Amino acid sequence: MKRQFPFGRMVTGDSAGKQFAGVAAAASAIGLGALAAWDLTQKKHSILRNYPIAGHARFLLESIRPEIQQYFIERNWDGRPFSRDTRTTIYERAKGTHSEHAFGTEHDVDRTGYEALMHSNMPIPNPPRPPRVRIGGDECTQPYDISLLNVSAMSFGSLSNNAIRALNKGAALGGFAHDTGEGSISPYHREHGGDLIWELGTGYFGARTPEGQFSPEIFAEKARDPQVKMVSLKLSQGAKPGIGGVLPGPKVTEEISEIRGIPVGQTCISPPGHTVFSTPIELLEFIRQMRELSGGKPAGFKLCVGSRTEFLSIVKAMVETQILPDFIIVDGSEGGTGAAPLEFEDNVGLPLTQGLMIVHNALVGAGLRKKIKVGASGKIATGTDIVKRLIQGADFTNSARAMMMAVGCIQAQACHTGKCPVGVATQDPRRARAIDVPTKADRVRNYHDGVVAEAVRLMASMGAASPDELEPTMLRRNVSASESWSYARLYDWLKPGELVDDTPSEWADDWATARADTFTIPRGHSR
Repeated sequence: MKRQFPFGRMVTGDSAGKQFAGVAAAASAIGLGALAAWDLTQKKHSILRNYPIAGHARFLLESIRPEIQQYFIERNWDGRPFSRDTRTTIYERAKGTHSEHAFGTEHDVDRTGYEALMHSNMPIPNPPRPPRVRIGGDECTQPYDISLLNVSAMSFGSLSNNAIRALNKGAALGGFAHDTGEGSISPYHREHGGDLIWELGTGYFGARTPEGQFSPEIFAEKARDPQVKMVSLKLSQGAKPGIGGVLPGPKVTEEISEIRGIPVGQTCISPPGHTVFSTPIELLEFIRQMRELSGGKPAGFKLCVGSRTEFLSIVKAMVETQILPDFIIVDGSEGGTGAAPLEFEDNVGLPLTQGLMIVHNALVGAGLRKKIKVGASGKIATGTDIVKRLIQGADFTNSARAMMMAVGCIQAQACHTGKCPVGVATQDPRRARAIDVPTKADRVRNYHDGVVAEAVRLMASMGAASPDELEPTMLRRNVSASESWSYARLYDWLKPGELVDDTPSEWADDWATARADTFTIPRGHSR
């Protein structure tokens, strides 16, 4: 067989192959030589100057290290932020499959810190339907019955349009609430009519004047929409408590501009603190204004607890003014979907357990707990998580990352890059199209229903027909390899009115220092 070589000379097939291989080898050698020359002369990477060409292997391995770790190295129970077992449970519940495990637990049940729920020798049948929690105090004219599990705050902008659509349609199908996050109410939140909790942050997006101040008129118009069931003011969030956010100008598209009420193409900075109040009393007065502007819907606030004294200042303001929020959502410092500096994610704010119990006990001690509902938000993924938080003082829970996983999130931890591989946390239309909204909405509904059903079944196995019957004695933690204590012994639980009438010694300094007219804490006092 003979072929015409590109340069016109007739050669045999074998000879042509050898010549092509020679050309390819020469081209490769030239390319590698050029790369080596570039590596030796560039000044950005020291490792390439010392190890030209070979040094690139290091960067390649580093780039795929998270995938190698997640898929081939980590064990079922020790992945972070969520273990493989937890992720598998979420995926299986979302798909409506078994989500069961064979051959016993893989956890070390003797390790210090391990926690267990206490079952009863007289378990009761599951109730015919899951309990719901009524939110709305004396000044609320449109109370809302919320599910034990809801979609936590995630804005359009951080999540894609299809992810928001799927979450909201899932909420509509399952009858639970969908928190908008502080990025305002987008058309994608409205498309399927799921119940909304409108969250307002320091930027007052969707309810702001051109100067960036809160607009009562714009807020009232949107908050009175029947789809909005509750309004919430964000003081801080677990992922990055104490700081605001920056939305670079190139990301402020016409769509984002219209939704958030900010100028197209201009960098938008959310301040770390609010401008509508500066004292605890003013905070409560603004919560009351939000309730009135919304037409009497439940109004409250969300925070990641930091200073106990500062929270007690808010409680003192409640006692003095009798202006009460309808709910308080406690976010844990375990972090969330919001991208944040590592220092803030790892080191700022109290974990959910500690923050939740401070809020619960402070309200009990002030005699206000029965009038205010408490939500818990932070790594809620399974029925066990729900029951634990109810025992620790919550009335309902919210979940963000687990809901993202129900939509398809694979914990790639690329939320801040815009390159989410499954189209959940991105504004790239090509990536977002990976989400089939009807399919993912069904999975969100399935996940919610399955987790709530397991929480109810757990409570029934503990002899509790409703969350009101759960007690601190029903949750125990190993304090050593040979001893476990119940939460009733591990923590001090205040009695109703005790904080005001006869302040316990461990709360006395904080309660005496707290003031309703200022958040400022004098130097040298407990925080």
